[in-house]
Amino acid sequence: MKALAAALVLLAAGAHADPDLVLTGGAVYTLDPAHPWASALVVRDKHIAYVGNDSGARAFAHKDARMIVLHGQMVLPGFHDAHVHPMSAGLRLLQCRLGEAKTEADIAAAIRACNAKDRQAAWLQGAGWTPQAFGPAGPTRALLDAAAPDRPAFFRTPDGFTAWVNSKALALAGIDAKGPDNHGIARDPQSHEPTGVLRDDAIALVRQHIPKPTEAEHRAALKNTTAISNSFGVTSVFDASASAPMIDAYRAADQAHELTVRVVIAQLVDPARGPAQVDDFIARRDRIASPRVRADAAKFFLDGEIDRHTAAMLAPYADAPATSGPDIPADVLNPIVRRLDAEGFLIHMHVMGDRAVRTGLDALEDAARANGPRDRRPQLAHVGVADPADIPRFAKLGVAANFQPVWFRSDDPDMAPTKAALGPARSRWIMPIAAIASHGGRIVAGSDWPATSLNPLDGIEAAVTRDGPERVGLAQILAAYTRDAAWVVREDKIDGTIEVGQAADLVVLDRNLFKIKPSDIHNARVVLTLLDGGPVYRDAKFLKSMSSR
Repeated sequence: MKALAAALVLLAAGAHADPDLVLTGGAVYTLDPAHPWASALVVRDKHIAYVGNDSGARAFAHKDARMIVLHGQMVLPGFHDAHVHPMSAGLRLLQCRLGEAKTEADIAAAIRACNAKDRQAAWLQGAGWTPQAFGPAGPTRALLDAAAPDRPAFFRTPDGFTAWVNSKALALAGIDAKGPDNHGIARDPQSHEPTGVLRDDAIALVRQHIPKPTEAEHRAALKNTTAISNSFGVTSVFDASASAPMIDAYRAADQAHELTVRVVIAQLVDPARGPAQVDDFIARRDRIASPRVRADAAKFFLDGEIDRHTAAMLAPYADAPATSGPDIPADVLNPIVRRLDAEGFLIHMHVMGDRAVRTGLDALEDAARANGPRDRRPQLAHVGVADPADIPRFAKLGVAANFQPVWFRSDDPDMAPTKAALGPARSRWIMPIAAIASHGGRIVAGSDWPATSLNPLDGIEAAVTRDGPERVGLAQILAAYTRDAAWVVREDKIDGTIEVGQAADLVVLDRNLFKIKPSDIHNARVVLTLLDGGPVYRDAKFLKSMSSR
């Protein structure tokens, strides 16, 4: 144990011109189809220099190598989170958190405590409440006024699509009983007074009055989220929607050597600005490019959410037959997609409804036809529901399907309203991960944190235990979190597999996932996370199961 600790200390300190690091006795799952399993590997100069058996690793390593002997623990390529919001999640961690408060009384008490503790900010902000905690009537501004009476207060649900605000916040936004109706402003049916609950676009009426985070706050947020990511074995993230100030904060963090993950940033597209905005995208992309962080992706929102009837559907909602959701006309969307594609951007589209899926595929097909063959790697994210006719098009067009497997859980409270909105026939095609894979489509996985758990092991378990025909195998979902997720952000020549020449971005688990019950995967723990061969996370509790010599 002492020898192992010493080896890891040396590793952390970067002692010597990086002597070799040797891991033996493990279950090394390489994600290399030609050689999927090994028992040992050697890290040299930040890269994987040898993959094979124990004796071969010892013979290959230099004499001063640091040796870690595993006892069957599993070694994987570092996990990729292919759709996450690190900066905004980190900002939430700096605010009032209500995650452990489940009742109205507990939530009010937690807000009072936060209001008393944090007196520096002009606004009290937080997240974590759920409408279910308040009963059918939902929360009221009076309750929030009592808990935070002296300054504006703004609290979001975990998914970010609903906000609860107090009277001071409503007043700053000019929202009162006399104001015009907005479908996102909840009102008392008798008095027409706003209740304090805002949804969807109405949230922006208040958010525009909240002071913008400073670069220091963004940097602090990023430090928190990268540390948490590393603790879950995540070594690469795709920031699915970053503003210009966030991109500046990423650049500053990179220059200060604070990033312990690789980051690919998606710049948010505003359809109203048309193709001209791509000039700004190019300038930001060229300014931030480095080995650890890039901003060469673009994010489109093609629709909203199924259970809120804001997803774009091919046919009206089963429980709201007067609507089928919003629409982005092809003559607005396609010119922007063509320009971004011509400039080499990775294109990432939020699609929940089957019409949004089709619109996205049509736009990507149009760009490919206009610009000719190139290395595109586009992806549609979430794919809440897809029409069967569009499922083969993912493989045909080379479009990856980006899923959030934690959403597959049968106990997810959002699934009941989603199924009610879709009706029985369309509910068969909710998040069709297995169907797309069976037609040759590439699958990648992410968390959409902070909306759901950041831990890839939670997502992996949800994918392999899902009810019904869309369950996938362990090998498939591991590839979605490693090899295929690396491919979709053009990192496949850098990481995503355990092969000679790849960066030593690795995660060690305390057990072999292939040898435990699928329902026990969430109990697995990360022992060690390496980025470029250096430790960015170590779990001392589990180091006792390993020895060194």
